[in-house]
Amino acid sequence: MKIKSFLARPYASIVHSRVRKSMLTAVADQERILQYLLKTAAGTVFGKEHNFEQVKNYVDFKSAVPIRDYEAFIPYIDQIKSGGLNILWKGKPIYFAKTSGTTSGAKYIPISKESIHFHINGARNALLCYMAETGNTSFADGKMIFLSGSPEMERVGGIPTGRLSGIVNHFVPRYLRSNQMPTFETNCIEDWETKLDKIVNETMTENMTLISGIPPWMQMYFDWLSERNEGKKIKELFPQLQVIVHGGVNFEPYKARLLDSLGGHVDMIETFPASEGFFAFQDVPGKEGLLLNTDAGMFFEFIPANEIGNENPTRLSLGEVKVGENYALIVTSNAGLWAYNIGDTVRFISTDPYRLVVTGRVKHFISAFGEHVIGEEVEHAIMQAANQFSVHITEFTIAPMIQVAEGKPYHEWFVEFEQAPADLESFAMAVNDNLRQKNIYYDDLINGNILQTLKIRPMKKNAFIDYMRSIGKLGGQNKVPRLGNDRKLADALQEWVM
Repeated sequence: MKIKSFLARPYASIVHSRVRKSMLTAVADQERILQYLLKTAAGTVFGKEHNFEQVKNYVDFKSAVPIRDYEAFIPYIDQIKSGGLNILWKGKPIYFAKTSGTTSGAKYIPISKESIHFHINGARNALLCYMAETGNTSFADGKMIFLSGSPEMERVGGIPTGRLSGIVNHFVPRYLRSNQMPTFETNCIEDWETKLDKIVNETMTENMTLISGIPPWMQMYFDWLSERNEGKKIKELFPQLQVIVHGGVNFEPYKARLLDSLGGHVDMIETFPASEGFFAFQDVPGKEGLLLNTDAGMFFEFIPANEIGNENPTRLSLGEVKVGENYALIVTSNAGLWAYNIGDTVRFISTDPYRLVVTGRVKHFISAFGEHVIGEEVEHAIMQAANQFSVHITEFTIAPMIQVAEGKPYHEWFVEFEQAPADLESFAMAVNDNLRQKNIYYDDLINGNILQTLKIRPMKKNAFIDYMRSIGKLGGQNKVPRLGNDRKLADALQEWVM
């Protein structure tokens, strides 16, 4: 056993014990954190505007601070960019995490000196819990890669600004620098395909033991490695590969193809990171659900997903959530976000401890006919059918087809198969039946002859890669939306339909 894996054992045991203890105090920790956040920010511009000195408890907080999305925070962000101090949080942010926006264009999410450590420690704790649970520490001696954004920073209002994954790259512990791949120079390349080409060249002869990234771009890395090496599986190239760390999107739609590419067993660790915070991680390998990070400088609220558009939605603290309900996740943090709607929906599978699954995006749904179909439901529907028909799905997205030349409206699925099923019509019917079982409103619309059975449009090979390239969002943390309630993405994809 080498020194890094040897030293990791006691450290993993200590952190694992702390995580287990925090499970028992989750609700109390949340109450304590809210009080700390209010007290610390009472003298800020935001705190004064919302009378934090008069806010004594969660009930007061709900009355004083409304739910906001990023657009509502822009005036405060602009003050920070203009050099303002003590705007959302004490002092100034040490970074802006730049991320893709919707109606507002690029978003600039503040990261404070207090919050940055929780971003780092979340990923660290995921790995250390894995070590403690499995006893496997040997991967710490091999080469590791995180398929991330560039660590190069620009300055916005004098504040270093970049992708979160690039910012985090600067905080990799010194003792792991010799293990990290690719080189810093390669990691700074902006063009994804140029960067990926360099990454493949640098890593394919190394002793890779851990690979981390968003599943679709991890798959692209695997495909390029295999093409360069006469079709070999990844485990043939990296026989000591032991751990895959993934997050950013639901793993299930990519799982079958990734496992096939691997060609052998590799342990999986799922995480739930975002620019706004490191929210949850899989603390027990192979166990469903991610442990909510309840003692990490963030206070969480939950809104029933079907109320997110309401003027005064129900707001619940952690102690009020129920297993099986779908909630929009709301975050208040030690970086200066207050009752911030991050845009993700979650469902608790346990409240002792608090473990959840990510079910989709608040703005990614189809409800053109009142069905409110969400990401979790469509992913379940197509993966069940894929297993039944023994096919692999590369990528897919869905949109409503409202204006039809004849017949009833329908849901249009754009699906890139690794190899299309022999009977596409039967496959589509299986997907349709699976979705009807998951969503009673969709089932009612089919039964009532309001909608006809969904239609699947097979896509050309690399269709979604080509589309993402065409809009300048290939690689990094960029993701293809699963669902759209309009035809914008669907219309843009038409040139890649088979």
